[in-house]
Amino acid sequence: MITQSPFTTRPDAAEWSWLRALPSTLLAWLLMAYRAVISPLYGQVCRYFPSCSAYALEAVHVHGALKGSWLSARRLGSCHPWSKGGVDAVPPGKRIWPPGRRPKIIDLNHPVIPPDPPAEQ
Repeated sequence: MITQSPFTTRPDAAEWSWLRALPSTLLAWLLMAYRAVISPLYGQVCRYFPSCSAYALEAVHVHGALKGSWLSARRLGSCHPWSKGGVDAVPPGKRIWPPGRRPKIIDLNHPVIPPDPPAEQ
C-alpha cells in the first residue's frame, strides 16, 4: 500500500541531487574550457549561429547530458564546409527555470533582435 504520493519529493532527495547533475555539470565544464582555450585559436569559423560549442553548451544545460550530447553530435555532423549554415536553435526543453537561475548561455544564444524601422515612403 502506497502511503505517499510518488510526486512528492523525499526529504533526502536534495542530498543526492548533485549526483544526478554530475554528468551534465562535467560536460558543461569541458565545453566551457574548450570555449575559453581552444575555440579562440580558430576564430569565427562555424557556419551556424549559435556556434557549435555554444549550441552544445545550451543543449547540455537544457536537455541534460545524454540528450544534449546526442543533439550536439548531430549538429557537429551537419557542420562541414558544404553545409549552408544559418540559424540553428536548440530545441526547447521542458525545464522551467526559476527566476534568476536561467543559464547565461541561453540568453547569449537567443538575443533580442530589435524590429526593423518603418520604411519611409
